[in-house]
Amino acid sequence: MSLLSTIKTPIERDIADFNDYFKSLLKSDVVLMDNALSFLSESVGKMMRPMLVLLVAKSAGGINDKTYSAAAAVELLHNASLLHDDVIDESDKRRGRPSLNVRFNNNVAVLAGDYMFSMSLGCAAKTGDTRVVDSLSVMGRDLPNGEVLQFEMQQKGTYSEENYLRAIYYKTASLFVCCCACAVYTAGGNDELVSRFCEFGKYAGLCFQMKDDIFDYYSNDIGKPTGSDMREGKITLPALYVLSNSKNPLLEPIREKLANGIFLDEKEIETLIEISKKEGGIDYTNSYIERYRNIAIESLPCNIPVELRDALVAYIDYVIAREK
Repeated sequence: MSLLSTIKTPIERDIADFNDYFKSLLKSDVVLMDNALSFLSESVGKMMRPMLVLLVAKSAGGINDKTYSAAAAVELLHNASLLHDDVIDESDKRRGRPSLNVRFNNNVAVLAGDYMFSMSLGCAAKTGDTRVVDSLSVMGRDLPNGEVLQFEMQQKGTYSEENYLRAIYYKTASLFVCCCACAVYTAGGNDELVSRFCEFGKYAGLCFQMKDDIFDYYSNDIGKPTGSDMREGKITLPALYVLSNSKNPLLEPIREKLANGIFLDEKEIETLIEISKKEGGIDYTNSYIERYRNIAIESLPCNIPVELRDALVAYIDYVIAREK
């Protein structure tokens, strides 16, 4: 059985019901907005975060209507942030298709993001649980904080492993933590379950982002052009490792530029990528991923059903094994 099949098996019917519910939300009585939302509904992705909500809720007490509303709230907020990111980054692709800002324009993309933010709040309110609303609020602050921290590192040259880990917690892991917290709240689980599952979500999210960052060091047949992060001034863990540890003289002018907040040129990006791959940057990042995987699995409650535990282990293994 594939990892994805192992993940879906305990929640197969629930996923189908959630997908129908989520697509029913992507509507508007304004034609242009409705067209934009319809375009988005055609490429909703694998729904990794809603699947996490469903798995954790089922492990913590059971899935109910509040769980669907919470899962939709998280997914809507996540997708809203992606729309805004694509405008900021001037992206032209999202999940292998033209991004909304290209298919329509920047104005429609930003406003569609605002619309989805509002729908997210509505779904959170439907749970009737202020803890869910508070979790969404925290996540909504964390996401831009992560992006701004990355900008700050580029402008001030404050690249470090510590700042990198802080940034990827905000921009990615906070989403997974929110999924787990909201899942346990809607399932009626206790504080210990909230703590344990949020720990799982934190490290699963960190693994997700580190794996995503590795893609930037390889060819664009896996979804991202090589060096795209570096062109935006984002220096991720593989490069941070060699910048801190390598004695390769080719890195000296690169270090100087980065320390002064200057973007690297194409040749320097190519050099940094190659040195990162040859001198242990990718291996170092993979060792982080493996360590965080083990911490995530150890955090899972001992008494959850075997099928659900297997699905959650498969979830983080899928995050690590994916190729895009």
